[in-house]
Amino acid sequence: MSHAEAERAGSGAGFLVRYDGTPLRALPGQSVAAALWAAGIVGWRTTRGSGRPRGAFCGIGVCFDCLITVNGRPNQRACLVPARPGDVLTTQEGHGHADLAE
Repeated sequence: MSHAEAERAGSGAGFLVRYDGTPLRALPGQSVAAALWAAGIVGWRTTRGSGRPRGAFCGIGVCFDCLITVNGRPNQRACLVPARPGDVLTTQEGHGHADLAE
Protein backbone atom coordinates (compact mmCIF):
# COMPACT_ATOMS: atom_id res chain seq x y z
CA MET A 1 0.00 0.00 0.00
CA SER A 2 1.43 3.36 -0.97
CA HIS A 3 1.48 6.29 1.40
CA ALA A 4 -1.21 8.02 -0.66
CA GLU A 5 -3.45 4.93 -0.51
CA ALA A 6 -3.00 4.74 3.25
CA GLU A 7 -3.97 8.40 3.61
CA ARG A 8 -7.10 7.86 1.47
CA ALA A 9 -8.07 4.83 3.55
CA GLY A 10 -8.52 7.12 6.55
CA SER A 11 -8.50 6.21 10.22
CA GLY A 12 -12.00 4.71 10.14
CA ALA A 13 -11.32 2.25 7.33
CA GLY A 14 -10.06 -1.23 7.87
CA PHE A 15 -10.92 -4.35 9.79
CA LEU A 16 -10.09 -6.11 13.04
CA VAL A 17 -7.50 -8.77 13.77
CA ARG A 18 -6.69 -10.17 17.21
CA TYR A 19 -3.20 -10.30 18.68
CA ASP A 20 -2.91 -12.42 21.82
CA GLY A 21 -6.60 -11.75 22.41
CA THR A 22 -6.44 -7.98 21.90
CA PRO A 23 -8.37 -6.54 18.94
CA LEU A 24 -6.29 -4.39 16.60
CA ARG A 25 -7.31 -2.44 13.51
CA ALA A 26 -5.57 -3.25 10.24
CA LEU A 27 -5.87 -1.63 6.83
CA PRO A 28 -6.40 -3.42 3.53
CA GLY A 29 -3.04 -4.24 2.00
CA GLN A 30 -1.11 -4.12 5.26
CA SER A 31 1.16 -6.97 6.23
CA VAL A 32 0.73 -8.52 9.66
CA ALA A 33 3.98 -6.79 10.70
CA ALA A 34 2.71 -3.38 9.55
CA ALA A 35 -0.56 -3.83 11.45
CA LEU A 36 1.37 -4.76 14.60
CA TRP A 37 3.75 -1.81 14.20
CA ALA A 38 0.80 0.55 13.71
CA ALA A 39 -0.56 -0.68 17.04
CA GLY A 40 2.79 -0.01 18.74
CA ILE A 41 3.77 -3.69 18.97
CA VAL A 42 7.38 -4.27 17.95
CA GLY A 43 8.03 -7.78 19.32
CA TRP A 44 5.86 -10.84 18.68
CA ARG A 45 8.23 -13.80 18.94
CA THR A 46 10.61 -15.08 21.58
CA THR A 47 13.85 -16.91 20.88
CA ARG A 48 14.21 -20.61 21.64
CA GLY A 49 17.09 -20.56 24.09
CA SER A 50 16.83 -17.32 26.02
CA GLY A 51 13.25 -16.18 25.38
CA ARG A 52 14.36 -12.80 24.03
CA PRO A 53 11.76 -10.80 22.11
CA ARG A 54 11.97 -10.46 18.35
CA GLY A 55 9.97 -8.63 15.69
CA ALA A 56 10.70 -7.41 12.19
CA PHE A 57 14.36 -7.03 11.34
CA CYS A 58 14.80 -6.95 7.56
CA GLY A 59 11.15 -6.33 6.65
CA ILE A 60 11.49 -8.05 3.26
CA GLY A 61 11.27 -11.77 4.08
CA VAL A 62 14.98 -12.58 4.07
CA CYS A 63 15.50 -13.16 7.78
CA PHE A 64 13.20 -15.07 10.12
CA ASP A 65 13.04 -12.70 13.09
CA CYS A 66 9.40 -11.75 12.42
CA LEU A 67 7.92 -15.25 12.76
CA ILE A 68 4.43 -15.30 14.24
CA THR A 69 1.59 -17.77 14.57
CA VAL A 70 -1.31 -16.81 12.26
CA ASN A 71 -4.63 -18.63 12.66
CA GLY A 72 -2.88 -21.52 14.41
CA ARG A 73 -0.10 -21.86 11.80
CA PRO A 74 3.34 -21.18 13.32
CA ASN A 75 6.40 -19.85 11.53
CA GLN A 76 4.63 -17.29 9.35
CA ARG A 77 6.81 -14.32 8.34
CA ALA A 78 4.79 -11.33 9.53
CA CYS A 79 6.43 -9.02 7.00
CA LEU A 80 5.16 -11.15 4.09
CA VAL A 81 1.73 -12.32 5.28
CA PRO A 82 -1.12 -9.93 4.44
CA ALA A 83 -3.41 -9.15 7.35
CA ARG A 84 -6.94 -10.42 6.74
CA PRO A 85 -10.20 -9.67 8.55
CA GLY A 86 -10.60 -11.84 11.63
CA ASP A 87 -7.00 -13.12 11.70
CA VAL A 88 -5.92 -14.55 15.04
CA LEU A 89 -2.29 -13.64 15.65
CA THR A 90 -0.39 -15.10 18.58
CA THR A 91 3.08 -14.59 19.95
CA GLN A 92 5.34 -17.38 18.77
CA GLU A 93 7.55 -18.88 21.42
CA GLY A 94 10.76 -20.47 20.14
CA HIS A 95 10.32 -22.54 17.01
CA GLY A 96 6.51 -22.60 17.23
CA HIS A 97 6.18 -26.36 17.61
CA ALA A 98 6.36 -26.81 21.40
CA ASP A 99 3.02 -28.64 21.36
CA LEU A 100 4.53 -31.36 19.13
CA ALA A 101 6.94 -32.41 21.89
CA GLU A 102 4.13 -33.50 24.19
